[in-house]
Amino acid sequence: MRKVRGAVGAVRRRQGDGGIVTSEYAMGLIAAVGFAGVLYKVVTSAQVSAALQGVVQKALDVQF
Repeated sequence: MRKVRGAVGAVRRRQGDGGIVTSEYAMGLIAAVGFAGVLYKVVTSAQVSAALQGVVQKALDVQF
């Protein structure tokens, strides 16, 4: 049993998974950029812009 464990451990050490980490970061970056693009389009749309302007206008018109 020890020989099998030793052989499996040796194979795992030789294979490594350095590329897996890099690909995971790349996929995360692609997803983040896609989400940022969608969010930018939503925030800069006419409806959202008008709503934000309305909120700011109400805040500026508040009587203290």
